[in-house]
Amino acid sequence: MLVLGRISDDPKAHYEQLKPLLDYVVPRMADVGIREGRILMAKDVQQMGSYLRRGRVDWVSETAGTAMLLHQRADARPMLLTERDGVSHYHSVFFARRDSGLRSLDDLSGHNVAFQRPSSTSAYFVPAATLLERGLSLEILLSPTDRINQGAVGYLFARSELNISTWVHKRLVDAGVMSNLDWNNPRRVPDAFRRDLVEIGRSEEYPRAMEVVRHDLDPKVAARLREVLIDAAGDPDAGEALLRFFKTTRFMPIDPASQRALDHLALGVARVRAEVE
Repeated sequence: MLVLGRISDDPKAHYEQLKPLLDYVVPRMADVGIREGRILMAKDVQQMGSYLRRGRVDWVSETAGTAMLLHQRADARPMLLTERDGVSHYHSVFFARRDSGLRSLDDLSGHNVAFQRPSSTSAYFVPAATLLERGLSLEILLSPTDRINQGAVGYLFARSELNISTWVHKRLVDAGVMSNLDWNNPRRVPDAFRRDLVEIGRSEEYPRAMEVVRHDLDPKVAARLREVLIDAAGDPDAGEALLRFFKTTRFMPIDPASQRALDHLALGVARVRAEVE
């Protein structure tokens, strides 16, 4: 049996996204002993790490930041990059109101910033690590009116990208951060807000999503899974399954530049966990 895992707060919706690709993959792995597939959801990264360590999950599809957490906590092995909607890499964008006086990341000292949620790569892990690298300290706030210690950057979680842009536009917070894909999406940053907002910084590029496998998965199974996923982009029979799988356009080998970005991201994630949380 091949078990595909997913960290999910909406198991029913995610099951419908995962199942078509699993149904495509399983018949193509009969030569390495795979006869059936199963999906196992976890509520958070801790639970998924436990599943991987105990061999209950074989393969996980996640954002790069969470993939690095699973690598650190459960020795999950990065297998492939996942290109979604034709985009394999992206970066985080910091922004503020044009009339705020904020023009760079260094200006954020003594101000507050809205992240999305603690599991977000583009709107938490990467921007938090980026601020730490610049010598800024981070402290969580109970509300936007909380006092911020001198030299620190206060942060809150807004839960959605639209909330982030709304909070900045309405001056509830001084700055916000999200991926460049969301920054350029009018559903996340409405045109009515955009003319009042300005980019004040950005992170380095990093992979958008990844496929990882448990460290002790049979090498023959892992190699065949990797081969099937890479070949799927050229197979018309995989088209609908890929589309349902978070609008995946193809799976790609991890090139040297992406590996360097992942190594840097792994250090950033570890630093956020140690110094912020």
